[in-house]
This record gives sequence, C-alpha cells and structure tokens, in this order.
Amino acid sequence: MDSRVSELFGGCCRPGGGPAVGGTLKARGAGGSSGCGGPKGKKKNGRNRGGKANNPPYLPPEAEDGNIEYKLKLVNPSQYRFEHLVTQMKWRLQEGRGEAVYQIGVEDNGLLVGLAEEEMRASLKTLHRMAEKVGADITVLREREVDYDSDMPRKITEVLVRKVPDNQQFLDLRVAVLGNVDSGKSTLLGVLTQGELDNGRGRARLNLFRHLHEIQSGRTSSISFEILGFNSKGEVVNYSDSRTAEEICESSSKMITFIDLAGHHKYLHTTIFGLTSYCPDCALLLVSANTGIAGTTREHLGLALALKVPFFIVVSKVDLCAKTTVERTVRQLERVLKQPGCHKVPMLVTSEDDAVTAAQQFAQSPNVTPIFTLSSVSGESLDLLKVFLNILPPLTNSKEQEELMQQLTEFQVDEIYTVPEVGTVVGGTLSSGICREGDQLVVGPTDDGCFLELRVCSIQRNRSACRVLRAGQAATLALGDFDRALLRKGMVMVSPEMNPTICSVFEAEIVLLFHATTFRRGFQVTVHVGNVRQTAVVEKIHAKDKLRTGEKAVVRFRFLKHPEYLKVGAKLLFREGVTKGIGHVTDVQAITAGEAQANMGF
Repeated sequence: MDSRVSELFGGCCRPGGGPAVGGTLKARGAGGSSGCGGPKGKKKNGRNRGGKANNPPYLPPEAEDGNIEYKLKLVNPSQYRFEHLVTQMKWRLQEGRGEAVYQIGVEDNGLLVGLAEEEMRASLKTLHRMAEKVGADITVLREREVDYDSDMPRKITEVLVRKVPDNQQFLDLRVAVLGNVDSGKSTLLGVLTQGELDNGRGRARLNLFRHLHEIQSGRTSSISFEILGFNSKGEVVNYSDSRTAEEICESSSKMITFIDLAGHHKYLHTTIFGLTSYCPDCALLLVSANTGIAGTTREHLGLALALKVPFFIVVSKVDLCAKTTVERTVRQLERVLKQPGCHKVPMLVTSEDDAVTAAQQFAQSPNVTPIFTLSSVSGESLDLLKVFLNILPPLTNSKEQEELMQQLTEFQVDEIYTVPEVGTVVGGTLSSGICREGDQLVVGPTDDGCFLELRVCSIQRNRSACRVLRAGQAATLALGDFDRALLRKGMVMVSPEMNPTICSVFEAEIVLLFHATTFRRGFQVTVHVGNVRQTAVVEKIHAKDKLRTGEKAVVRFRFLKHPEYLKVGAKLLFREGVTKGIGHVTDVQAITAGEAQANMGF
C-alpha cells in the first residue's frame, strides 16, 4: 500500500494536488472500443468503400481464462462443433461463478468485425440452444453497429449468460455502503430494496433502521443488511410486490447483499468492523452532490484503499442541486481519485451503454472507478445503477473459491443472537472450507484460551434455509442450547482437526498512516484483524525508537484483555483517535490455555 494513502486519513489531501493518472474514462460509441485499454489495430494503407480512413476498432484480445468469450459467428454448427461450444460455455460459466459474457461478431484477437442481421439472428439462436443445453438463461445487453470496411450495416451483440451453479441457490455479491453522515445511504438502499422512491424527508429509510434512536435521529449507528435480487432475465426482484425475504431468494438468480454502515465519525469503529469482518466483494461510496467530499467521506475512501476493497461512487441528491453544482462535485471526486495515493481512473456513467461497460471494466481492472449521479427522490439515473449491479460479476475467480473450499472449516463469529424456540444463533462469514447441518465444530478462544465443542443445528442464508455453506458465503448458524454467555464477537468456529492456536502477542509490519506526534512503545490502539477487535499495547518497534506519519516498521503488539485467533498474513488496521495505521500480521506467538490464564492479569 502506498504510504501516500495517509493523506486521505490525515485530511491533508488537497483536491487539486497530485498529477493526474489518466483522464476520466468514458464508454465509446459503436465505432469505438468499449473495452478500453486493449491493443489498437494497425492502420492499413488505403481507404474503405465509404472513402474514410480504414482504422479497425479493437477490443482487448480474448483471454483463455475469465468469463468473457468472443465469437465471430455461430451459424448452423455441426453436432460435434455444437457439443464443443456447449463445453466451452460451461467453462466460461465456471470461471465467472455462474455468469459469462459473449461478444458475437468479434474475432479472437478483439477485432470488431460485426455480422449482418440474418447471421446475427442465426448466431443468437444457436447461443440460445447452447444455454438451454446447460440450463442457463441469456439476456442481450446491447447491440452496436460497426461500419468498418463495409457498405452493409453490421452489428456486434453483447449477451449475458447466467446459470446458478448446481451447488448454490443463487449468485451472491456483498456490497458495503460507505459515505458521510446524511449523504443518503440508508435512503438509497430503501429505494432499491423497497421499490418506492423517497418523499424527500427520509420515508424510504425507515424500514432499514434497527433501533428507535436511529429512527428519531435519522442516522445509522449499527450494521444492517438489505437484499436486492435479479432474476435470470435481469429484472429487479425486491419487496415492492409484498414479497418476503424467502420469496425474493426463491425468485432470484443473483442476490446483492448491501451492508449498510454508519457514516458518523462517532461510529467509525462500527464501520471499520463491518469492512474487516464481513469481507465485502466491493464498496459503494455515497457522496452528496450538494456537500461534495465532506466529513468522513475522505476517511471512508482511505479505508477502502487501505483494505484493498474495490469501490464505485454514487453522487446522490442531484435533484437538490443545479447541474453546475453536480458537475463541480464530480470534478472534485475525479481530482481526488487521480491523486498519487489513489491511482484510480474515474469513469462517469451517463447511459445504459456506459453502465454495461463500467461493470466489465470494474471487474477486470482494480483502477477503474465508476461514478453514478442519481436521485432517490426523482429516480433520475437509478436504472443505470441497477443495470450495473445486475451485470457486475463476482470479483473472485473460481480457482480461489475452489482452493478455499478444500481447506478445513473456519467460520468467523460477527453477531450473536438468542431466538425464541431456536436458541443461540451466530452470524458471520465462512472463511474457508464447507459447513453442513449437523457438523461438529469447536468455538473459541474463550477468555481463558479454551475452545469449546458445539454442533451446527441449522443454517440460514438471507433469511432462507440452507443445508450447505461454502467458503466466502455469509450466513447465520443455529447452535441449539449452547450457552450464549460463552460466546463473543471475534471468535472463530473451526474444524477440530485444525488444532487452532491462540496468541496474546503478535508482530505486524505496519505503515503509520497518520499520527499527530510520534508513535512510541507503550502506545495503546484498537486493533482490527478480520472480525477481531481489541485494544493492544505497542511492546516494541523493531530497529526504531519511534515512528512518524508515513513511516514503516515491524511492531510487536500485546492484547490487553484476552487471547485471539490470528493467522500470519492477515490484514491489520489499528486506530486511536486520529491515529491510524495499516499492515499485515507477520508472526504470532502461540500460547496454551494455561499460559493464556496466566497472562489475563497483564
């Protein structure tokens, strides 16, 4: 991580400072390359029949892996060829974890050749047969005309193929929602998930609040989860038709789980916990058009960068501002994103074509940052955000998923409940392995460093029953009559074969992002590592006596209250007031339960 990210945390990042890293990325028209960034075709001597310079448009060359497939045409394939095409579609769907994009009329090297109307119709018919063979659905995303070297109109067609994997109920994507207080985070989620526009006074957000004081103040102080579904045709499935959460899950082939986080600086620890423990695939940073980058916006942006969470930006409340005010806010965002600490390429989304391109670019390049401008009251450009979310593919590939599933079971405990007639219930994310109903696991560490045996009675995902949980998925597990008093946030439930180790002392390689004076031995900070959140004291700074903002070092920490389960390589974030730093765990000093009990008096 570039130490210049500290500018975002320290609040000393000037909107106009730093060299620009590329211009604002926008989708090109039919004659251009909407896949920006690929190699350009060589210019040929001579001219086309229309008398124009013959400069063929290109996409990036087709990659062997990934979920994007180029096909020049699919007209009347032989049976052998058809079976080969079906196998190829299965591979692309596996790579995209249930989603694939077909570009019809494009050569493997990325040349946009295009097809005549009759050939395109026949190719789409073949593609439909292929999808039926594998049990998938297809949706035409967009069509573009290509006028290169031909008098006849020729088109390329982009098609989304979606199939829910056999071992899953639906495709799942987790999106953390960040932004300053009063920027409209909960209101936007209410509009998306309830299907009704806001009245301008916050009516849409009322169903999202969990506590009375949140309703009274209009400010989120806790972490809440909301779901938005899309069926196989890309149509929105939400609560608008009086559906229950179970019905939404049953009707959807893709599910977006929004993690609504707090915007007020007072609840920053809750926001950090949501980002570190719930493992979001990406983040939505909401910025109010009338206030611009204000309050905790810059700090939330810095958190996303520090934790390497891909993010896109939504500029809200455009109905309250003049067009010039909205443009000024967008320019301000573009300047910050291009600064050396960010190295992002902003992409302003103004049309449905832009939204499709943005979703693909966002998944392929970590530097591309789409920017939407919309209103939750008038509904302006709200459909563009829905198109983007519908097309956005999973950001982890299938190989990583398979590797995680082959490891032993490890479930992070993030929430603890008591449900009448069910008993103790824990919520969290399965970090690795597979968890099934009836599995025997151990949970810990307790305050005295022990791990306790328990049994998983039942599993629910998005409020609907689920028999099997796979790595990367979030769920709630019912533990029956297990004593809730023995549980706390930050514990892990693991397979007994793992023989988990615990530690009170660990070392981490850190970058001090911001500190008003000098960072020394004896300084106490709140450490966030995954779902672990506890106060720790700095015992030693290797090779140095003190640290200043932007400096790196290996630091030894000691937990003050109880031992924790940590893994080498885990991302770490610490804070205390305005002091903030990031890094990763480099070493843990494993201890036994007896040693943990002896250390409790530290």
